[in-house]
Amino acid sequence: MSTPFSISNYLREHIRTVPDWPAPGVQFRDITPLLQDPEVFRRLIKAFVDRYQSPELRPNVVAGLDARGFIIGAVVAYELKVGFVPVRKKGKLPFTTVQETYELEYGSATVELHTDAVKPGDRVLLIDDLIATGGTMMAGKRLLEKLGATVIEGAAIVDLPELGGSQRLKESGLPLHTLVDFEGH
Repeated sequence: MSTPFSISNYLREHIRTVPDWPAPGVQFRDITPLLQDPEVFRRLIKAFVDRYQSPELRPNVVAGLDARGFIIGAVVAYELKVGFVPVRKKGKLPFTTVQETYELEYGSATVELHTDAVKPGDRVLLIDDLIATGGTMMAGKRLLEKLGATVIEGAAIVDLPELGGSQRLKESGLPLHTLVDFEGH
């Protein structure tokens, strides 16, 4: 008897773990192999598109977090036939922006969004490659809400539950969908 196909296990097999990067003790989960293999990349995108085609979860805008969220988010938006907006690191957008600063393990960071990126009432899917502490996704959510949009769900390929980000995001009221969990960081 064959084992049923699991997108989670399939993707896990194609995520590279780089030990001690960017610092000793860190197990970096590298998604670039998912992007390099066309069949794996198609299955990854299909997993998100299939979920967000359903009427109750269908966005009218996808927002991608800088930078790997751009890759996944733009393709998902294209497949769903909806708009895409980038949530960028500070200083990268040329037009009038709103900003949100959040805490990192060693300092803080700021993300920005054009003031006309979304409209009040827009249903937004916020997407990134990985959930660690949840700070970037939470900042993106607050930015979108400042402009009157509703973030219907946060999505990522990988969740690192030990770092607590996914729990914090859920506790804030943000529904979260991830495809692969990795214990340890």
